[in-house]
Amino acid sequence: MMDQEKAVGKKIDLESVEETLASNPAKKYYRSVDELAKTPEYLASAEDEFPNRKDLLSMDRRSFIKFMGASLALASLSGCRGFFLDERKVVPYVRQPEDMLVGTALYFASSIVLNGYATGVLVESHEGRPTKIEGNPQHPGSLGAANPMIQAAILELYDPDRSQMVTKDGLGSTWEAFYASMGDTLRATKGEGVRILAPTVVSLMMLGGIEKLQKAYPGVKWVQYEPTARDSVHDGAVQAFGQPVTPIYNFKDADVIVSLDGDFLTSLPGWLVYSRDFASRRRDVPETVGSKGHTMNRLYAFESTVTPTGAMADHRWGVKPSRIQGVAAALLAIATGKAVPDTPGVPRRALDSIVKDLKAHAGRSIVVTGDHQPAEVHAMVHALNAALGNLGKTVKMIEPVQLRPENQLTGLKNLVAEMNSGAVKALIILDGNPVFDTPADLQFEQALGKVPVRARFGLYADETSEKCQWHLPSSHTLEGWNIAKAYDGTLSIAQPLCAPLDDTRSAPEMFAALSGAAARDHEIFVQTMETLLGTGAGFEKKMNRCIHDGFIDGTAHPAKTVACKAIEPTVGKPISGTEVLFLPDPYILDGRFANLGWLMELPRPLTKVVWDNPALISPTMSKGLKFGDDDEMVNLEIGGKTIKMAQFLTPGQPEDVITLYYGFGRTVSGTIAMSDEEGSDIMRKGGFNVYRMRTSGAMHFAPAAITRVAQVYKVATTQSHNTIDDEREVLKEWTLAGLMKFKPEEPKELANLYPEDIWQYNGPQWGMTVDMNVCTGCSACVLACQAENNIPTVGKTEVARGRELHWLRIDRYYSGTLDNPTVTWQPVMCVHCEKAPCEPVCPVGATVHSHEGLNQMVYNRCVGTRYCSNNCPYKVRRFNYFNYSDNQDQFTTQKPPEARQPKPNGVQLLKMLNNPEVTVRGRGVMEKCTYCVQRINEARIEAKKQGQDPKDGDIITACQQACPTQAIVFGNIADKDSKVSKLRSSIRGYKLLEEVNTRPRTTHLGKVRNPNTEITA
Repeated sequence: MMDQEKAVGKKIDLESVEETLASNPAKKYYRSVDELAKTPEYLASAEDEFPNRKDLLSMDRRSFIKFMGASLALASLSGCRGFFLDERKVVPYVRQPEDMLVGTALYFASSIVLNGYATGVLVESHEGRPTKIEGNPQHPGSLGAANPMIQAAILELYDPDRSQMVTKDGLGSTWEAFYASMGDTLRATKGEGVRILAPTVVSLMMLGGIEKLQKAYPGVKWVQYEPTARDSVHDGAVQAFGQPVTPIYNFKDADVIVSLDGDFLTSLPGWLVYSRDFASRRRDVPETVGSKGHTMNRLYAFESTVTPTGAMADHRWGVKPSRIQGVAAALLAIATGKAVPDTPGVPRRALDSIVKDLKAHAGRSIVVTGDHQPAEVHAMVHALNAALGNLGKTVKMIEPVQLRPENQLTGLKNLVAEMNSGAVKALIILDGNPVFDTPADLQFEQALGKVPVRARFGLYADETSEKCQWHLPSSHTLEGWNIAKAYDGTLSIAQPLCAPLDDTRSAPEMFAALSGAAARDHEIFVQTMETLLGTGAGFEKKMNRCIHDGFIDGTAHPAKTVACKAIEPTVGKPISGTEVLFLPDPYILDGRFANLGWLMELPRPLTKVVWDNPALISPTMSKGLKFGDDDEMVNLEIGGKTIKMAQFLTPGQPEDVITLYYGFGRTVSGTIAMSDEEGSDIMRKGGFNVYRMRTSGAMHFAPAAITRVAQVYKVATTQSHNTIDDEREVLKEWTLAGLMKFKPEEPKELANLYPEDIWQYNGPQWGMTVDMNVCTGCSACVLACQAENNIPTVGKTEVARGRELHWLRIDRYYSGTLDNPTVTWQPVMCVHCEKAPCEPVCPVGATVHSHEGLNQMVYNRCVGTRYCSNNCPYKVRRFNYFNYSDNQDQFTTQKPPEARQPKPNGVQLLKMLNNPEVTVRGRGVMEKCTYCVQRINEARIEAKKQGQDPKDGDIITACQQACPTQAIVFGNIADKDSKVSKLRSSIRGYKLLEEVNTRPRTTHLGKVRNPNTEITA
């Protein structure tokens, strides 16, 4: 405790930091408050790329292992058929399937449902073993991009902690026993008192299964609920249009955009498409400006916490969540000529200028808000879009994608009331985890205990499964068939990439068996397709076409003609004092992905925090409360309840607003998700459960009180890792007006320690460009690189030591004040220097140049001297200190509940995840970006078959493939007509650290902002 109190005494001197920003204009960019304060921890990290190396000899390796992610057990694939079949019974192919060529990947179109919407994907498969998920370029809901959660579904498929068997009262059972038991209940009650609690239903097969069960037993009723339900969206539409329509946005045609706490770039349904469309108006600037009337769009953002959308804005204001309604009311009042209410923190002149800009672009503007804002805000936003002439142009309304749109919170409250009254005789819970994530005041767990028959169906045995007699293992989305709706209503098809790895079922299969008409997944799928396509001649051909494409063309919901009612500007009652904002975590969402190490270790876009969900507070608020730095804990009192959490100082966070991300603090789940209650408070993992502070009356924001706790807690963050010398110019930025007048300087002759011509090049010369003007920091590229290149996670303890292994990092730079800084993201990976400083210092020639200009790593030569990394000015090399690919106990023996059986195939499961085209590295070698050389080789082989070189666009790297905004372009820089060559010659193009004369093959395109000159603050 003495050590903790001593640590708490160490505070960041925020007054000194503010003086530094005010008095040192040359200090334009910074990555963290620690960097500005020059804390000892930051200085040690900046001076030593391998910090804490003295701790290696004294490190408790067993403790270290506890923090590994589920991808820890990655190891080289020695063969997968032994997992599916007893090796003693394995026989060679008598006839190899005609569409399978050993060593050649096949790609299958499928779909993944997330938060009630389907997204089209392509799944890569090797000899029947799915290994990677990418976006389907043909699907209107992805356009070829894939967010981190969708990509991580492949890790979820092979997660050894997934449920593998039916249990009853903690003991092993069978599906037949469950069907018999639940069938007795259904027949005895005729369904009266039988309830189904499901997530948002967009699957036609799921709906069909429930309806068949209701037809057999009319008393059965079903309710929908998930923590991220869009109740306010539907209720706001009813207020504005008299019906629950859903808005769809066309950002491609929007010149001016106003976001009222609406993070449309990384969180709204359809954000993969929205990001692509938004970026299309910021790409190729200034080349396209002025051509055919095109100009760069302008984004205004009012937000209650720092988000990627706010970071991309040309003007941003931090506003308390309860005051966003006042801003919406003011904008509507100005636009319609009514009395304008006060908007504390937002100048009236700025609002006038925004409305003027919107009106000047009537029909080519968008006002958007977030799902967590109340229905009144959504109604006023609809009224604003109607007044601006945007409806039917940049904003269209469609029928809800949900198959039964309803207020989910109301339905949940009614269900809990029925459970408490004894009216519910049996409850089947599909996929959700209501014991963990429902509002605390509803006391769902206590109500559940009053239900005589309780069954939970899902991928994992979780907190809800523990309170049910029956736990039923669900098949993974890659193990079954499905037909579900995308964000625009397009019917999307999921097909199985492999047979179920365990004794699992899909929900439609379960309902079919319970209704007395047992059928397997594919049979139900065909029956559903028959109702959609008809059973006439050519049905099978049409069905196969849809399966091939991954969706049914022409099924997007058409735009509805709607008239907006007269909506009065209403301010509402803002919360005085401090308030908290509840949001789903950017990557594990409501907690459903908490057992996936890839997502737990993926740095959050703004904070760069991993493995945790600290309370985000502003530096100004912390200074006013006389708090310490990020290692200090606080008590939050919300609605009479108290929670102790770590704090995290976040520039740009509005004062008196504390952001809490839910989904963490699991107590029953897999080994990755579970909170380490027995571990040290200083370095535990699993985060904090803020669901118990969330009530049905304050689902999104609530008043709070905050006090300091004399205790420390280590928050692992990568924001100050791999820092490039802060005296060098790493970013280039312009305003649009400034860029149009910009004239680049003549190239300077740089000092050169190397001969002018070192390598004899021949053939294609590979290079890359990264456009910082469209990068939103979403990290889809980081996870794509990890999945493609067999990169393991290392755990919270190792990340805190600065040893994360991601080959690609996204540096987040602030500029300006701590209260409202501007943000720029800079993706950095190995830049493949033509004059690489890493090469001459390697004593064993492990890092060498290829004839095509690649800086290559020969893993079996590397002896771990790390000279190359010390000599790299870009800090892009990663050293694997431990054998992160070893087998570990948590992957062979399942954790609580204790009744689950050992899983001897756990390690084999995770071996199946690996890309067979990429070497799995052992301990003690250096790793880095290879430009996905395996993809280059594959394209070269295919081109050689045609007697030609790879054409421009034939090679797409993993990071490029996943990027929603197409910020990354790869190609042959020796071809002057290639897209990458043209981008390199852009007026915005520059080489990172060009002055050190390494001649990087990866170049960056500078950031451009388009501010409104009428707004000065």
